[in-house]
Amino acid sequence: MSDTRSARLESFEPVHAADIQQAQARISAVIAPTPLQFCPRLSEATGTNVYLKREDLQDVRSYKIRGAYNAVSQLSPADREAGIVAASAGNHAQGVAYACKALGIAGKIFVPSQTPKQKRDRILVHGGQAVELVVTGNNFDEAAEAARADAAARGAVMVEPFAARDTVIGQGTVAAEILAQLSAQGRTLDTISVPVGGAGLLSGVVSYLADMSPSTAVLAVEPEGAQSLRGALEAGHPVTLAAVDGFVDGAAVKRVGDLNYQIVAVNQERITVTKAAEGAVCTAMLDLYQNEGIIAEPAGALSVAGLAEASLAAGSTVVCIISGGNNDVLRYNEVMERSLVHRGLRHYFLVNFPQEPGQLRHFLNEVLGPDDDIIRFEYLKRNNRDTGAALVGIELGNPDDLDGLTRRMDQSPIRCQQLHPGTPEYSFLI
Repeated sequence: MSDTRSARLESFEPVHAADIQQAQARISAVIAPTPLQFCPRLSEATGTNVYLKREDLQDVRSYKIRGAYNAVSQLSPADREAGIVAASAGNHAQGVAYACKALGIAGKIFVPSQTPKQKRDRILVHGGQAVELVVTGNNFDEAAEAARADAAARGAVMVEPFAARDTVIGQGTVAAEILAQLSAQGRTLDTISVPVGGAGLLSGVVSYLADMSPSTAVLAVEPEGAQSLRGALEAGHPVTLAAVDGFVDGAAVKRVGDLNYQIVAVNQERITVTKAAEGAVCTAMLDLYQNEGIIAEPAGALSVAGLAEASLAAGSTVVCIISGGNNDVLRYNEVMERSLVHRGLRHYFLVNFPQEPGQLRHFLNEVLGPDDDIIRFEYLKRNNRDTGAALVGIELGNPDDLDGLTRRMDQSPIRCQQLHPGTPEYSFLI
């Protein structure tokens, strides 16, 4: 790391509880507190008292409105006249769009191509005629680069989604609300689970807790395919990941912000950084929907998925921040698929049937178990639809049934090859 960069990282201005309390007063006329709901299911599963902070119930369905409105509302008249620019995976953009419309400021918002259509549509709903939407780049970082170039060229103000002090301060109001809500119930906060992308929410939350509840443990949960915070902490400074898995779009960030990293670094003793596989996130999304009726986006379910990796004291008070609910219903097929694969219930095979009649019947009667279902069957050669190689997807009644299935496959004259997640063959066919 260069001396210039090192000096810049070491000279950051800390965020304190007083800053966040001032932000609370600033945004309270526009942003109402969200509920803190007790979750019996997760409490029983973990042996603790789990509460869900429902930021998915914000007007823009995510906590991002807090930082966006706090930052935009403090702009000078000259900056408002110049207009603002923002880059986002979708949720920060909605907060900025909301602020633009409410405050009468022209905004130009850049989102990557992976941003779900549902989020794009909501940006335009919240911003109306006040905002222009630009779709560019394959990920957040590429969209952010285009946004910063546009802001510099036009003299507009860039409203950062996480790497700015006013944004961090606004996000920290989530923690202020949580402590107040628990205090009203006579409880203290033992552990808080926070989803992490660029670490704006995490740095705001940990800043408030450092002053107001220093004994609280913080669980920072990243998607397994986008661990930019872990990479930064291991390197001793922010690093840019070579690639990220874009499925958890609200947290698919290649690089944490400098300010966010510094806040996390000085609070490492109270933070445990963990990861959640994308399939585990999908399972958490489905469980939240089926049991609590909560429509969480992938990033919104990260905090719950991370509980599986946490060491929690029996009877302690735990809060999971449900950070957003902007999920496109068209994604649920993929969500279900990833969940079933992660839970070991869905598997795919290349099955090469011998060139003789009755082999498919043999596969159904002798190879499949009584609780195994074929959920996909596709011959790979169009001119040979009765025999030959086929892609077969099988859903098991129990993940432990896989050993029996593969044993019967090995004993059968039919040649079967299992496709494993993460391999080129799997990603090409599935």
